[in-house]
Amino acid sequence: MRKNTFAAAALLAAATLTLTACGSGNDGDSSAAVVSGGSGSGRAATVLDQPFAKPDLVLTDTHGEKYDLRKETKGHPTLVYFGYTHCPDVCPTTMSNLAVATQKLPKAERNDLRVVFVTTDPGRDTPAELGKWLKSIDPGFIGLTGDFRTVQAGARSLGISIEPTKKDKHGKLVSVHGTQVIAFSPKTDAGYVLYGESATVDDYAKDLPKLVKGAKP
Repeated sequence: MRKNTFAAAALLAAATLTLTACGSGNDGDSSAAVVSGGSGSGRAATVLDQPFAKPDLVLTDTHGEKYDLRKETKGHPTLVYFGYTHCPDVCPTTMSNLAVATQKLPKAERNDLRVVFVTTDPGRDTPAELGKWLKSIDPGFIGLTGDFRTVQAGARSLGISIEPTKKDKHGKLVSVHGTQVIAFSPKTDAGYVLYGESATVDDYAKDLPKLVKGAKP
């Protein structure tokens, strides 16, 4: 189930945000992920005229340790995505696309890049669950969980809407969340580029060499 909405911050960027409701049919098995390829649209990135401030989020990482997003990613190129491990489609696809694209970077740039996955379903996504799921996609990715309202406030500061996990009419647990990836500059620590769920591996691979330097794609 998908529906379109416009968040205030995204209006500034003239971008349509999408909310996606993901079911729990495959219990988060990342083997169901499909990496979208193709030649890339050339228009996957929306460069924001008014960049976002990096969310002031202090959550828990996959090792059970406190993780201060601003402090830990300061000065590093950073990609942030809000989703959850039980998502059967867009979340594993997005993260798999990023995993494939980041492997195309030189090792030094890949090590400098921070890819952060913040769960929208903290009730089920424990640090251990997040760690297991991300390890199957890319062990270098950072997974964060914590209080839902804290996560929700952080997402809203980026113009991304998320809702509490709930049962649908069939009794399945679903999480409704925005599907955008936000890129933060290593120069300013501001979120200046937005990607929608249609972004492909080629889109990310084409743009990442610029993003890791804080340049516009």
